[in-house]
Amino acid sequence: MTVRTADVDGVLVATIDDGKVNALSTEVIDGLRAALALASERGQPLVVTGRDGYYSAGFDLAVIHGEDKALASALLSDGGHLYREVVEAPVPVVASCTGHAIAGGALLLLCADYRIGRAGTYRLGFNEVTFGMALPSLVVAIATHRLESRYLTAATMFARLASPEDAMAMGYLDEVVDDPLPRACEFAASTAALPARAFATTKRRVRGPLQEQLAAFDL
Repeated sequence: MTVRTADVDGVLVATIDDGKVNALSTEVIDGLRAALALASERGQPLVVTGRDGYYSAGFDLAVIHGEDKALASALLSDGGHLYREVVEAPVPVVASCTGHAIAGGALLLLCADYRIGRAGTYRLGFNEVTFGMALPSLVVAIATHRLESRYLTAATMFARLASPEDAMAMGYLDEVVDDPLPRACEFAASTAALPARAFATTKRRVRGPLQEQLAAFDL
């Protein structure tokens, strides 16, 4: 399995590990959506973490650039549903960023409610323009909502990748620590004390404008 789930002190932890760069394949996306659905059903906070060195390098490029255009379209659609479900989840979603978070991986960070990164020399951000790919409107909508406005142009139009420290200033991360998973679990467990209905309602109000934008996209 490329996504493993485990209960840790009342927190559901979903670990992405494909043994490579944690590409967002159909299997990974399905695993994350299932973990999110389970956490929401149980009323548990969810922590999404990666393998050492990689949180996620984004969508599976072998599929995206492959000859089967229907398969590529389906993968992008599934990813869009995942991002929207994270934004709309009634439970706290905490990211434990264990390494590179590029393109679709960076977007997964931006969808999470709180993001804790590992200190190191890896990079985070959107590199699509560098390779001649325009950022989809869905990506721009989420980036506009979550990134610091003064960094939005650099992060999107100019494909600036950030160090973990710069990523905090830009809005990809909220904390940088030596070992993000224990801290993410600790933070997520602390959110379990929040009254569930009050949290879910407040999150819906805070994320409301973004949710409306995402709902308008044809996924």
